[in-house]
Amino acid sequence: MPCARLASCWGGRVLPLLLAYVCYLLLGATVFQLLEKQAEAQSRDQFQVEKLRFLENYTCLDQRALEQFVQVIMEAWVKGVNPKGNSTNPSNWDFSSSFFFAGTVVTTIGYGNLAPSTEAGQVFCVFYALVGIPLNVVFLNHLGTGLRAHLATLERWEDQPRRSQTPSPPLLQVLGLALFLILGTLVVLIFPPMAFSRVEGWSFGEGFYFAFITLSTIGFGDYVVGTDPSKHYISVYRSLAAVWILLGLAWLALVLSLGPLLLHRCSQLWLNGRSLSLKDRAAPDPQGLPRPQKMPISA
Repeated sequence: MPCARLASCWGGRVLPLLLAYVCYLLLGATVFQLLEKQAEAQSRDQFQVEKLRFLENYTCLDQRALEQFVQVIMEAWVKGVNPKGNSTNPSNWDFSSSFFFAGTVVTTIGYGNLAPSTEAGQVFCVFYALVGIPLNVVFLNHLGTGLRAHLATLERWEDQPRRSQTPSPPLLQVLGLALFLILGTLVVLIFPPMAFSRVEGWSFGEGFYFAFITLSTIGFGDYVVGTDPSKHYISVYRSLAAVWILLGLAWLALVLSLGPLLLHRCSQLWLNGRSLSLKDRAAPDPQGLPRPQKMPISA
């Protein structure tokens, strides 16, 4: 009997979900390969051409020396040192940058462009993440709960009978909830990318891409704020970005919980409208007689 239940559960729920999951991964792999493989090959060929051109211009260097120099650059990049500029570049471990890094650790974003290089820093990062990640989850849950409670208070205030002793129409509730979500999305996902684009010199598409990749905790690390050595940032720039990340994550948690509620309200509104239209069709004549049916006109 338990084996039969397990087989029915596997065949009825798990197996279709597993197939959909694998198919989605295969679809993503195919699309990314078609879009990115050719660009990667072009970049690789261009890099080889630039290396040969560099050796031609500086004949005192050989291929081995150049490869060693490239290796030094790669190691510096892995440790968070930008090869562009000189030693006067801003530190990656000043307080503002360290605060930004701490935020990426507890939110599990992990851009990958910066990591502790000392053994003590790596050990501290492990224990810091063990405590900080659950703390971040609890904080975001409580913040989202507080926002939902505030929204519920507004809805109860709207649902109170007015002077005419009639509750507020469901349409106003749906519109209010939709307006709340739209304004929050503008504040979290539209205005910050515009600011990042202006400060970093990105396009709006690149800024929006950075915002989405960050708030979804994917964190590729191809776009990171405050890392261009040719720009002069304010001292709290990356700290403000960390605060935006925390608020944005809380907002996304709220949206994920309110999205089904909005869809439910819309479906209720549609069903109510449909039921009212059906009642109007079936309503009797004001004199108590059924409405006459239309007879076809004979030719």
